[in-house]
Amino acid sequence: MTEPRIEPASEFVVSEIGIDPAGLADEDLFRELASLHRTRLRTLRHGPEAALANHLRRTGELEGEYLSRYPGREVDPDRLTQNF
Repeated sequence: MTEPRIEPASEFVVSEIGIDPAGLADEDLFRELASLHRTRLRTLRHGPEAALANHLRRTGELEGEYLSRYPGREVDPDRLTQNF
């Protein structure tokens, strides 16, 4: 694996596996999350092991960043399957 690098026209830390989620603006984070969720089933069903592993890792990183930014996010009570 190569060392992270800084993109010339930005301050984003980039590696072979993507931009550090902490460096993404909210709009970019939401767009990246939407893209991952849109491609999830196709990757699960048809992607090679490396693609699936990368997808799982990246999803965890982006969702973790979202949760750290919005720990008190609004939860829709109609979506609960049991009382927590």
